[in-house]
Amino acid sequence: MSGGVPGRMERTLRIVRGSLVRGPRPDAVPALIARACTLVGLLDIAAGVFPRFRHSRMHTAAEVLPGALGPFAAALSLSTGVLLLLLAHGLRRRKRRAWRAAVALLPAGAGAQFDYRHSLIGVVISLALLAPLLRHRDEFAALPDPRSRWRALANFVLMGAGSLVLGLVIVSVHANRLIGDPSLADRITHVLYGLFGFEGPLDYTGPTSWTVAVSLGALGLLTAVTTIYLAFRPEHPAARLTQDDETRLRALLEKHGGRDSLGHFALRRDKAVVFSPSGKAAVTYRVVSGVMLASGDPVGDVEAWPGAIERFMDEARAHSWTPAVMGCSETGGEVWTRETGLDALELGDEAVVDVTDFSLSGRTMRNVRQMVKRIERAGYETRVRRVRDLSEGELERIRRATEDWRGTDTERGFSMALGRVGDPADGDCLIATAHKTDARPYTGAERGPYAEPVSYAEPGPYAEPGPYGDLKAVLHFVPWGTDGVSLDLMRRDRSADPGMNELLIVAALQAAPRLGIKRVSLNFAMFRSALARGEKIGAGPVLRVWRSLLVFLSRWFQIESLYKFNAKFRPRWEPRFVVYGSSRDLPRIGLAAMQAEGFVSLALPRLLRRRRAAPRPCAHAVAERRVRTA
Repeated sequence: MSGGVPGRMERTLRIVRGSLVRGPRPDAVPALIARACTLVGLLDIAAGVFPRFRHSRMHTAAEVLPGALGPFAAALSLSTGVLLLLLAHGLRRRKRRAWRAAVALLPAGAGAQFDYRHSLIGVVISLALLAPLLRHRDEFAALPDPRSRWRALANFVLMGAGSLVLGLVIVSVHANRLIGDPSLADRITHVLYGLFGFEGPLDYTGPTSWTVAVSLGALGLLTAVTTIYLAFRPEHPAARLTQDDETRLRALLEKHGGRDSLGHFALRRDKAVVFSPSGKAAVTYRVVSGVMLASGDPVGDVEAWPGAIERFMDEARAHSWTPAVMGCSETGGEVWTRETGLDALELGDEAVVDVTDFSLSGRTMRNVRQMVKRIERAGYETRVRRVRDLSEGELERIRRATEDWRGTDTERGFSMALGRVGDPADGDCLIATAHKTDARPYTGAERGPYAEPVSYAEPGPYAEPGPYGDLKAVLHFVPWGTDGVSLDLMRRDRSADPGMNELLIVAALQAAPRLGIKRVSLNFAMFRSALARGEKIGAGPVLRVWRSLLVFLSRWFQIESLYKFNAKFRPRWEPRFVVYGSSRDLPRIGLAAMQAEGFVSLALPRLLRRRRAAPRPCAHAVAERRVRTA
């Protein structure tokens, strides 16, 4: 079990000690320029939308902003304002392309001011924004993010929705010049027609109709141009593990895989990897919503960790990604904070069961013992084997069952999930399966000679076999060095009896000595210490409120349930940490982590998604398969 409160405070202070003193943030200048672009963009939009604003005292300053020129002042103000708002996000992240676009836009606005209005003030304002961009051009060197053409669809939806809302504001602010009393449906129709460049059902007095039409047309054109650009620019897909990367990572895990229970999860093939200059350590990561998200400790020799971490931070700076680490150990947290100046926060605890200390005897294990005995009496049996010991046909049946029993459109898991089952390259992985040994079709004869025949299958010990035969539940473990395994996934048939996961975990722990396994890592319990201390006598009001909030959130996220499930097996708790740059990055990191873990999905529904390609085995796995089939 973990230590008390003083021990945790001392550990946390030791981890963040190296990060308490830090200089100014390196992105201070880009952030300031981005705020200036945001302010100018909002003023441009306001000048183009609200007629009172265009004729107020603020108009003296607003009309000389980039884009406010000539008879098309409203439309150009809208377009320029929207573009500046879009560029502000890229400038804040120090993107080179955003800098180039801003440098091209501001002189164009200044030249238009002087050509059409002969306004020196407009030129001065444009150059005042342009000057810091040129002076600090070296700050904007970030490379582009991984991209795909799906961003064009997202841009079309978001820009279309924003243009619709902004268009409704445009057609409504001229109420005193609007002819008649059109309904909301008429206003929406007019906006939609205007976005596509057609005349709508509404009419205004004076030149207002022309102003509204040009403004709506500009919004529609801006949406179309940005969508077409994103759709036809070259794709730059996210990095993935190559066969060479996977081979090098497996070599590091063979030597140092026993250090971290999450080490084998570095072999997820949807991750990228950076190696230390010596090649003796590596950090795997995935980029989610601009967050460069690593998980677990670096793989390899601890002495080479700083080199791999430095490469990781260099990659983050090169793309202006927000660096973060999910689920690192105490040792990993100390190295990360010491080498990078980042902060660390305790995220939860990992449940680790020592096989030699595990037993079903005793009062504390009575509930688990009774559940296991009840399920065994119901006719279930368990099998615990290495992946390499299963036939290809049985592995295929297990793969299809785990896919069908998943229950969600997206695969959940990132920091403690491998993302595949039964791959030939993962021969050392462990699979525990539960089978209904006496499953056979139910005919009604068991009721007696006078029972009426039935044509359906009743649940119970004589239930009809499912589409996967007698298979009812699956647990998958990945290697943890040479003498341990770490739980990867749990799947069960919804029609199976409750307690399948408990049955298979007990079976795996009991079979562990035969397989040379001394330690088993179970699920990760987020905020476990708060849940455990908050329910004890003497807990303070703040801790009790925090625990109540966690219990409330457990309705949607498995927070309390995972803690209670792990606690059944009397494990020892190993703390895990999240490493982050600043407190203002935590919401963004949290959202990215939830996306990576599959709790928040921005992907298409399963029915509309293209079928996933078969897992790609590495080179030595193909050779091993050839030897087995020879």
